[in-house]
Amino acid sequence: MSDILHRVGVIAPLTDVHTALTTIDGLAGWWTEDTKGDPDEVIEFRFASAGGDGFDMKVLENSPELVRWEVVGGPDEWIGTHVSFRLSQVDDYTIVLFKHEGWREPVNFMYHCSTKWATYLMSLKQYVETGAGAPSPNDILVSNWH
Repeated sequence: MSDILHRVGVIAPLTDVHTALTTIDGLAGWWTEDTKGDPDEVIEFRFASAGGDGFDMKVLENSPELVRWEVVGGPDEWIGTHVSFRLSQVDDYTIVLFKHEGWREPVNFMYHCSTKWATYLMSLKQYVETGAGAPSPNDILVSNWH
C-alpha cells in the first residue's frame, strides 16, 4: 500500500481550519465549488476539469483534531482509500497533517493526485488566512487525470 502525505501550517485558530474542512461552504471555498451532501454523512465533490466526475466521501470522524473520510465513490484507484486531516495548534499556526492512505500501488494517477492535493492544501491555507481560496474550477491545472 502507498500513501500521499503533506504538511502545511495555517496562520489561524484550529477552529477556523476545522470549519473549512467540515462544512459544505468551507469545502467549496478551497477544494471544489461543486460540493454538496451531508457534512456528517456523505459529501460529494465534483470537478469541472474532470467533466463533472469526482469523489464521494463518507465521513468517518469529525473531531476538532481529526477529520477522516472513506472514499465510497469515484475512480477505482480511490475506492476504499482514506483521507484524513490531523490538526494541532503550534504557536500561531494550525498544523495540518494530511494523509490519503491505502492506495494499492503508486500508479501515475497517484502521482497526479499527490500534486493536486498539494495545490488544494495551499488553497485551504489561502482560504482560511484570507477568505479566498482557489477551488476548482479556479485551481492550478497540473495535467489531465491520466
